[in-house]
Amino acid sequence: MVLDLDQRSLGEIDPDLRRAIGRVARVPNLLIACDYDGTLAPIVLDPTKAAPLPESVAAIRALASLPQTTVAVISGRALRDLAALSRLPAEVHLVGSHGSEFDIGFVERLAPELVEVRTRLQATVREIAQDQAGVRLESKPASVAVHVRAAEPEVASRVIDALRAGPANWPEVTVTEGKHVVELSVLPTNKGAAVDQLRTQMSASAALVIGDSVTDERAFARLHGPDVGIKIGPGETKAGYRVDEPIDAARVLGLLLQIRRTWLFGERAVPIERHSMLANGRTVALLTPEAKLTWLCHPRADSPALFADLLGGAPAGHFTVSTDRGGIPLGQRYRSATMTVETRWSGLTVTDWLALPGQGVDSTLVRVLAGHGRARLEFAPRPEFGQVGIRLQHLGDGLLVLGSSEPVALFSPGVEWDVATDGGYDTARAVVDLTAAGGQVALELRFGSHSLEHQPVPLSDRQAEAERPWREWATSLRLPGVARDLVLRSALTLRGMCNDATGGILAAATTSLPEEVGGVRNWDYRYCWLRDAAMAARALVDLGSLPEAERFLRWVHGCVERTGGHPERLHPLYTIEGYELGAEAVIDTLPGWAGSRPVRVGNLANHQLQLDVFGPVVDLIAAVADARGSVREEEWRVIEAMVQAVDRRWHEPDHGLWEARLPPRHHVYSKVMCWLTVERALHVMREHGGTDRPEWVELRDRIGHNVLEHGWHERAGAYTVAYGDEEMDASSLWIGLSGLLTDDDPRFLATVLKVEADLRSGPVVYRYRWDDGLPGREGGFHVCTAWLIEAYLRTGRRGDAEELFAQMLDTAGPTGLLPEQYDPIAERGLGNHPQAYSHLGLIRCALLLDG
Repeated sequence: MVLDLDQRSLGEIDPDLRRAIGRVARVPNLLIACDYDGTLAPIVLDPTKAAPLPESVAAIRALASLPQTTVAVISGRALRDLAALSRLPAEVHLVGSHGSEFDIGFVERLAPELVEVRTRLQATVREIAQDQAGVRLESKPASVAVHVRAAEPEVASRVIDALRAGPANWPEVTVTEGKHVVELSVLPTNKGAAVDQLRTQMSASAALVIGDSVTDERAFARLHGPDVGIKIGPGETKAGYRVDEPIDAARVLGLLLQIRRTWLFGERAVPIERHSMLANGRTVALLTPEAKLTWLCHPRADSPALFADLLGGAPAGHFTVSTDRGGIPLGQRYRSATMTVETRWSGLTVTDWLALPGQGVDSTLVRVLAGHGRARLEFAPRPEFGQVGIRLQHLGDGLLVLGSSEPVALFSPGVEWDVATDGGYDTARAVVDLTAAGGQVALELRFGSHSLEHQPVPLSDRQAEAERPWREWATSLRLPGVARDLVLRSALTLRGMCNDATGGILAAATTSLPEEVGGVRNWDYRYCWLRDAAMAARALVDLGSLPEAERFLRWVHGCVERTGGHPERLHPLYTIEGYELGAEAVIDTLPGWAGSRPVRVGNLANHQLQLDVFGPVVDLIAAVADARGSVREEEWRVIEAMVQAVDRRWHEPDHGLWEARLPPRHHVYSKVMCWLTVERALHVMREHGGTDRPEWVELRDRIGHNVLEHGWHERAGAYTVAYGDEEMDASSLWIGLSGLLTDDDPRFLATVLKVEADLRSGPVVYRYRWDDGLPGREGGFHVCTAWLIEAYLRTGRRGDAEELFAQMLDTAGPTGLLPEQYDPIAERGLGNHPQAYSHLGLIRCALLLDG
C-alpha cells in the first residue's frame, strides 16, 4: 500500500510538533509505540470492526522496515484479537492487554496461583455484568476487560461502581480504566512499563509514543530527554504535543517516515569521487559538483567538523550556493595549477578557495559569486559534527557564529540574511541579485576570529596571492609526459594534504566514507600514518619537491624523540601535530554517507603493532639524501632509530598494513619492509659517508633469508599474506617491488600471476579476499592497482601495464580526484576521499611508464 499523504497535508502539522518530529527522527535507534483504538484505527461502536486507517498502516509498515527503527502497537486488546484485527506484518511488535502480553505463548507461562486468581476474577466479573444491557466482557490471558461504551449511562455507572467496590480491591488485581472500559489484570503492568521494556530490549535512543486513551498516560509519564509524546483528542495529558484525530496521527507518522528515511539513507548522496577538495596547508574542505560546501574541519583537518553534511545531511552543517532558477551546473573545474575551484551555471560562476592564515584569522574560506541574475545562499554551520547548538548574530556586514569554542565570522557585505532557529540551531538564508550588486558578491568565512572588517587588499589581488604559491610550486615539478595533467592534480592534492605548520601529512581528507555502501567498514583517516605519509612524500620527491619530505622527516624525528629512546614503541599513526590519538569513538547521531554507519572519529589502529612502518620512512630518507646529496643530523638519528626498532622486533608477528582487527600474524609485507629498512639504511651509509655497519648487513641478510624461506607457500605457488597462510594479498607483490627478489626471479613472476588471478577484477585490484573479521566486502584498492601496474612493468608486460593504468585513470572523478577504492560492478568510488595512497600510486605509475 502506498502512503497517500501529500506535502500539503504534511504541512498542516503544527510547526513545534514538526520540529520535535525532526529531532526524534534523527536518533540512532528509535522506538515508535502507538495505541490501536483511537490512534491507528478510529473509534467505532462495534470494537470488532475497528479497522486501521490505510495511511497509518502504510506508514507503520514502512517505518518498521527501516534499520535501527522499532515499531510497536500497544493496545488494551488481547494479543490474539489485536493480531487478527490489525493484520500488521511480523516486523511490527504487537503488545496486548496494556502490556501484559508480548507474544502468543504468554498465557502458558502464567504461574498456577495467577491462573487461579484469573479464573476467580472472570467468574466474579461475569456475575456483575450478567443481564446488564450493552455491557460486553473481553477475556484475555491475564485479565478481563469490561466495555460499557454501548450501555446506557446509568447501567455503565452501576457496573463500574460494582467493579470498584468488588474485584478492583483485590490485592492480586491491577486496575486500568480507559474510555468506557475497565480492565482488571492479575499482572501489575501498564503501557508505561511496556514502553520501558521495549526501550531496554531494543536499546532505543528515544521513543515516540502516540495514544488517545487514559491508559496511554502511563506511557507519556515515562518519557524523557528527546522522547516525544503525542495525545490524540481533548483532555488533560502528560504528552508534550497534541493532535485532533487519528488521521492527524497518520500525518505525523508520514512525516516521521519521510525525515527518518532521508536521515538514514541520505538525501541524495553525491558520489564520493565527484567531490573536489580545497586546501591551504592548514585544513581542507570538500565541495559537491553543485558548489555545496559539504565538509570542513577547523582548525586542522583532524579537528571536529564545522560542516559535516557529507556524513549527516543538511542537519550536520553546510554552506550552499545555488542559482535562483535551480538546475544542474554546467561544470566544475580547478583553476590551472591551483586548489581554487570554479563551479559554473549559465549566468553564474562560484569561485572557492581557502586562504592562508593572516591578520588574526586562522584560515578563510572565500566564495565569490559572479554573473547576473539571482543566487540563493544557505549558511548552516554546525560545530563539533553538529553536536553543539549555535546562534547566528547579524551584525554590520555579516554574521557571527556564537556558541562554539572557536570564533567564526561570515563577512558578507551587502547580503541581507534571514536567520531562522530550529531546535537550537540557527540557519541563515539570503537571495542576492548579482546584477544589482554590480555582477559580484564576495563571502568570506573567517575562522578563529569574529572580525567583520573590510580587507584593504582588493579581492582579485588576494585571490592571486592565494593561488601564487600553488602555481610556483607546480612549475618547480618534474612532470612526466604520461598523464601529465592528472599527475599534476595528484601532486597538488598530496601537497594540499600536507600541514605546513607541523609537517604531518593526511592519509585522507575525510572520515567514515564507506568501503561498502551501507556497511560498517568506515574509518577515520584524517591523521598522519608513518607509512602513508612517507610514501606520499616520496612521490613528491620523485617529482622534484623536497620541502614536504624534509618537514615530514622533522615531524618523524619529533615522534621518535618522544619515545624516550624506544623507537620500537612508535605508533602506526599520530595526530597531525604528532601526538597520540584519543580513543576511537562513534558519533551515533550522524547517519553516515548514504546511510553507512557508524561514523567514527579516532582510529583503533593507533594501538596496533605494524612493523612495516619503518621501511617507507628510511626509503624516503634515502630518496631525499640522493636528491639533496647529503643527510642531515636528525635524519641520521631517525635511520639509527628505525634500524634499532627493526632489530628488536622484526621476528614478531604483527597486525599488518591493512590493520585487520585480528590476532597478529607473520605478515610477508611486514617482513619485507623490515628488510627494506635495513637495505635503505645501508644504501645511505654507502652513498653519503656513513661508517661501515657489518651488523646491519648481517641483520638485512637474516631477515631476507627468513622471509624468502617462510613466506613462500607451496600449495599457492606464490608468496602469500603471512607465513603458513595460503590466502593471497596484493602487498605480497613487494617481494619484488622492494628489490628483495630480482625482476626475473621465477618466484616473483609466479606471485604476480597469482595476484592477478585471485585479486584483479577489471580496472581494480583488491587488497585480499581472506576473512578479516568484518561483514561485507570492500571495493578494489587503487594503490594495489598501482602495485600491479609496476609489477607488470618489472616483469616485461608493458602492454598490460598501460592498459590497467588507463582503466585506473578512467575511475577518477571529473576534477581528477581519487578516493581510496573503486567498485567495478557499481562503477563508483568508495572509501575516504581524496586518498593519499591513490594519488601517490598514480604518480608512481606515470613516472615508471614515462621511463
